[in-house]
Amino acid sequence: MKIGKFQDRSGGNLGIVMGERFMTRTLLGAIAIVVALAVPASVLAHEGHAHKVMGTVSSIDGAHLMVKTTDGKTVMVMLDAKTRITQGKTKVAASALKVGDRVVAEGAEEKEMLMATSVQVGTAPAAAAAKK
Repeated sequence: MKIGKFQDRSGGNLGIVMGERFMTRTLLGAIAIVVALAVPASVLAHEGHAHKVMGTVSSIDGAHLMVKTTDGKTVMVMLDAKTRITQGKTKVAASALKVGDRVVAEGAEEKEMLMATSVQVGTAPAAAAAKK
């Protein structure tokens, strides 16, 4: 069938062929949009976002603390020169941390460790709080 200057190679089903092409393009476009939105969301869920660990210091070895969390897990918390350690509003040196201190550490999680940007030390030791 000849339409004007154009030859219909679809066997007379030009509308069906054009509709299939439109649906294919629409479907591919929708998939591309879903992938573009889903990939950054999954990456942001794990990296670049602060994680918190709350618990009691169970051991100290140089620049890292082992913290037993409130749900019984043990997490390694890494400290560096940029880690801000406070007790209440007072800045505290890393050397002042002791086994038994209650802490809340916040920072980026890397390989099952927390690289702490801040550590807040409880105002009362865990043993004194348990006696009350």
